[in-house]
Amino acid sequence: MDATSARANEKIQEIIAELIDKPGALLPILHEIQHAFGYIPAQAIPRIGDALKQTAAEIHGVISFYRHFHTSKGGSHRIEICRAEACQARGARALESHAKQTLQVDYHQTTADRNISLDPVYCLGNCACGPNIRIDDDIIGRVSPEKFDRLVDGLNTVSLQIR
Repeated sequence: MDATSARANEKIQEIIAELIDKPGALLPILHEIQHAFGYIPAQAIPRIGDALKQTAAEIHGVISFYRHFHTSKGGSHRIEICRAEACQARGARALESHAKQTLQVDYHQTTADRNISLDPVYCLGNCACGPNIRIDDDIIGRVSPEKFDRLVDGLNTVSLQIR
């Protein structure tokens, strides 16, 4: 769904209406909108603010505080590399350098083919199996540079099959 379409605006309003009465409704609304679009479209922010009687600045403050939320469309896949101490002790910094070089992007960027976005994360809760990454919703442990390359090749193969 194109985030700027009339249908997108309807979907945003549906989500707000469905969740507005929940305690602490802002986070559930943001999560559901991001789930629907893959990011928080700009036109959603004033609509959320109006519904919750908050300013756009307050909504932006929450979005920017939580690294999970994104305000621009990312790649088809999102790879997050754990940067917590346990993963660093198990080689996450070398993995991070390898990933950036392999993908030719830095954190918070998307590959030229729009297939992969790369982000840091500060704990995936799988500390004994570090270094860890999350690809979309899957946490993967004991990721070496070679394993990373195999995983990325698999993502590229899947994307080519879909296109």
